[in-house]
Amino acid sequence: MANFGFFLAEAAGEAHATPTAFGMDATVWVSIAMLVFLGILVWKGVPGAIAAMLDKRIAEISKQLNEAEQLRLDAESLKAEYEAKLAAAAKEADDMRARAESEAETLVAKAKADATALIGRRKQMAEDRIAAAEATALTEVRTATAKAATAAAAALIAEKHDAMADKALVDQAIAGVAKG
Repeated sequence: MANFGFFLAEAAGEAHATPTAFGMDATVWVSIAMLVFLGILVWKGVPGAIAAMLDKRIAEISKQLNEAEQLRLDAESLKAEYEAKLAAAAKEADDMRARAESEAETLVAKAKADATALIGRRKQMAEDRIAAAEATALTEVRTATAKAATAAAAALIAEKHDAMADKALVDQAIAGVAKG
């Protein structure tokens, strides 16, 4: 019960005795322990190790930042290169379209000229065929006319020609050969 009274006395606001060792209270002992701990850390080189670790980490972060910056520059360079390629491809596509349009116009003009020439050749061939048919028909008409005239002449000669006329023709032919 004596201990219980101690708590009651404390609760009532009575002052109690602060423990001490070698005339120093707990705050001083904690301070000394902290100083000894910090001294051991310094003596073992912990701050240098921490600084070296932090420097290493800073160098690593700096290296990563430099790599990131280099990657960003490479990406910008690639972007610019691909934009240039895209612009060149667009220009080439425009050039190809313009050439295709020009070639199409040329082909259309050539096709029109070829069609006109073909029509002209076909017309000329038709005219030549017509002329050949006319010439053939004319020749046939002349041949038929010549045959008819020969037949008519033969009929007339046979009708009006006698032996006396034959003798006169033979004498005339002989006289022409003798002169000649």
